Amino acid sequence: MQQDKVSQIAGWAGLEGLSFIPIKPITQSNRSNQTDRLIYTSPQPLDSKSLLVLELVVLELANIQMSTYIAALTDLHRGLDRKGPGDSNFSRHILSNLSTLPLKPRIADLGCGSGASALLLAQHYQSPVMAVDASSVFIAELKARAKQLGLEHLIIPIQGDMAKLDWPVGSVDLLWSEGAAYNLGFEQALTIWRPLLAAGGIAVISELSWFTDNLPEPAITYWQNAYPMMGTEVENIDRANRSGFSVLSTHRLPSQAWWVNYYQPLRERMQQIEITPSTQLVIRETEEEMGLFEKFSDLYGYTFYVLQAA
Repeated sequence: MQQDKVSQIAGWAGLEGLSFIPIKPITQSNRSNQTDRLIYTSPQPLDSKSLLVLELVVLELANIQMSTYIAALTDLHRGLDRKGPGDSNFSRHILSNLSTLPLKPRIADLGCGSGASALLLAQHYQSPVMAVDASSVFIAELKARAKQLGLEHLIIPIQGDMAKLDWPVGSVDLLWSEGAAYNLGFEQALTIWRPLLAAGGIAVISELSWFTDNLPEPAITYWQNAYPMMGTEVENIDRANRSGFSVLSTHRLPSQAWWVNYYQPLRERMQQIEITPSTQLVIRETEEEMGLFEKFSDLYGYTFYVLQAA
């Protein structure tokens, strides 16, 4: 299907016979430098116009591969309570220390998945939560879970892009986001979201962070490919300050929460899912991630940054 699409685009531009050989599948962790991952063959030399078309073809092929990969990743997480590491008691502890919020805060959960945090926030504050996620699958799960818990009147499910919210300036008192800011980059996410917060509003954002500067080569190599913008806690505090926030506190998610609440259910799901080439790739990458965390969980993990709009 991919080669058919590529051939169709190339044919429109008079580049019949153009073909591509993927060197490495394009996944969520290596979206950049797409042309480095492809070899193209052409029966004729390519002029400047043809090279421009080549760029478009490469992008189209990358988009096809990416959409296939994301679909497989979504399927792997289908039905899981959590789409990433987290812990309800840990979150409640953070919430118990947020004393500056209104009694009925205006709340947003960005990158909400199937609602682990959104539902907790709704229960805790008995206040509506705008829950945003790009996945229609996860939003459907959120709606079902909210109804099951009798919280559908407090959950406002929104399928959309958390980087392109057209909400009024200052319309959110508490902005929550677990394990999602990396999709935009931590500092870019904070910069985009900062205008949404009311004066003195609070943002609680979990971000994958290095706990030390002394890093082993296997961990550096893996995360430079998977998340090259990953920073230390000190670097992320600086990024938050530059984005218009003051940092009230930081909290490291215990490694046990990764295993008990996320990795173990994910392993069980791996045994149940139908295996396709795409899911096989996702499972292989996930197992590599698990193996790395098992070795180096004392060196990195999720830090929750409690921020206040400055």
